[in-house]
Amino acid sequence: MIARLALLSMLLALVPASAYAQDKGAERDVVAETLSAIVRVKAKAVPNARSIATLGAEREGSGALVREGYVATIGYLVIEAEAIEVTGADGKSVPAALAGYDHASGFALLKVLAPLAGKPLPLGNAGALAERAPALVASWGDGNVSLVNVVSRRPFSGSWEYLLEAAIYTFPPVMNWSGAALIGAKGELLGLGSLIVADAVGAGTRAPGNMFVPAELLHALIDAYVLRGKAPGPARPWLGLNTEELRGRLFVVRVSPDGPADKAGIVAGDIVIGIGADEPSSLADFYRKLWSRGAAGIEVNLRVLRGTEVKEVTLRSIDRLEYFRARPSY
Repeated sequence: MIARLALLSMLLALVPASAYAQDKGAERDVVAETLSAIVRVKAKAVPNARSIATLGAEREGSGALVREGYVATIGYLVIEAEAIEVTGADGKSVPAALAGYDHASGFALLKVLAPLAGKPLPLGNAGALAERAPALVASWGDGNVSLVNVVSRRPFSGSWEYLLEAAIYTFPPVMNWSGAALIGAKGELLGLGSLIVADAVGAGTRAPGNMFVPAELLHALIDAYVLRGKAPGPARPWLGLNTEELRGRLFVVRVSPDGPADKAGIVAGDIVIGIGADEPSSLADFYRKLWSRGAAGIEVNLRVLRGTEVKEVTLRSIDRLEYFRARPSY
């Protein structure tokens, strides 16, 4: 009972009084209805999945029901999945299939294959979300609800060829962040949890928190896969490079085995100093210059520094989804 009252207080602190009736029963209904959209997502990767080395063979996190029969979650939970299971608000588990995965945002959309309890969360727009605004983080499991504050809105550059222009950073950190829902003052979904970070307030700070992918990026994914059954637009060129920025230089820390960079002979320890005739000034700038050249399949000319020698390398980019191993069909 104490946990339920604490949860009620946190959610009602965000929701305007006009949004619910003034009796306690109605208040509890507001909480139950909002949180009924939070689901558990469990996935088992195909036996030879390339992602097992970094993500493991069995994965578990959260997701949010965003449309009848469809759950949004963070993509790394379900990439290369052999089997996916979703557990709804009533504790019942149902099988699900991957309806779509978007590497650009990091979101995945699941289609549940049996009725799932819960009411879908409306999608919000975090574009107007102010710093220091309160929000609720809800992940699957009893008591996994936390009140947080948005502490920063800024780009996020991931070493795995990933860039968000306006990621959401929150404080204090929550531990069950994978696919957790960031819920705003109107009971709307503002984002899904992706990472725990050491510098939530800003680059160079020591303030741990979480990074959320903004929910408005889900709109195109849902429309594409639910309404049209295909990906939203052409895929970005992918090189299979894991690169980290250190003291203004772009160090290759890993190449994906048998990926374009690996096949072209790039190795960990190389330093990327040029793309075509351009010299990237940061990791984000490198990605922007790469993606501006065209869709997956284009040739990309890189200059890399190996020791004291500059090497010119030509890579044939691919769609990242081509690299992953699909569930076998029989």
